[in-house]
Amino acid sequence: MSDGTGCLRVGLHGTLPAVGTLDRKDFAVGGIEPQGRWQAAAFLAAGSSSFADFLSQAAPDLLPRARHGDGAAGVVPDVPHGTTIVTAVCDGGVVMAGDRRATAGNMIAQRHMEKVFRSDEYSCVGISGAAGVAVDMVRLFAVELEHYEKLEGRSLSLEGKANRLAGFVKANLGGAMQGLVAVPLLAGYDEETRQGRIFSFTVDGGKYEEQRFAGIGSGSLFARGALKKLYRDGMSAEDVVLVLMQALYDAADEDSATGGPDMSRRIYPVVATVTEDGYQRLADDEAGRYADAVVAERMQRPDGPAAPLRSDS
Repeated sequence: MSDGTGCLRVGLHGTLPAVGTLDRKDFAVGGIEPQGRWQAAAFLAAGSSSFADFLSQAAPDLLPRARHGDGAAGVVPDVPHGTTIVTAVCDGGVVMAGDRRATAGNMIAQRHMEKVFRSDEYSCVGISGAAGVAVDMVRLFAVELEHYEKLEGRSLSLEGKANRLAGFVKANLGGAMQGLVAVPLLAGYDEETRQGRIFSFTVDGGKYEEQRFAGIGSGSLFARGALKKLYRDGMSAEDVVLVLMQALYDAADEDSATGGPDMSRRIYPVVATVTEDGYQRLADDEAGRYADAVVAERMQRPDGPAAPLRSDS
């Protein structure tokens, strides 16, 4: 209610300026830092269903590309980097798994980093590269999808989600030129085709649909080698989880930046499935059972299971 002075009454707590008279310093994000960055007019203007577009008008310096810079290439100090993510299509959906290690140069920066994230009910994203930039990108992407769904009354198609994420990757090209490369991997359940689909990206925003399985990060070369030998079309989600665990074990065996199952600390890869029932992250105890099975087998056969030499054998 207005008191006739252009302010709004707020009971015993005094008054707040009306929207048209708000000083930019009156805004705060999360009630923590006073902001001179919010543009009040952006909240009242007609716009698109893209949250990133809205943010570019209301508070452009909160976008990851503004926070991490768009300048020319330069010397960047060692920052934590996420490493290996693998994903594969299963019967009725898709499975994604990621190791837990983050490195800074030749040092282990984190032993229990989360690299697989829920983006919405029917998709998930894995990250590799500069950890801070990648996490910011994924968080903004999740808000983007939620914002679209609230305004449009429906969710984006999986293809549309991949296009939006490609735009975020491209927006970080300036940061990538400075050494802050962040590349995601998107997997989800396509409600139209009723099957799992996988999309990979390049640092310049290129989007490519992968077939059957895919991997990103420093250990992905070794993980993909394992997947080529162990993966079979039509596998159940449980079997695909086991195959991805084997692939991550092989990656950790060859790549020092990839962390394998840490049995002493009970730290296991993050595993998530996306099916018609939605996104589900495996509990640590359940992921631990798969990891225990892989490690127990490797004690008997260090190089892992052997693939059949002939397809009919």
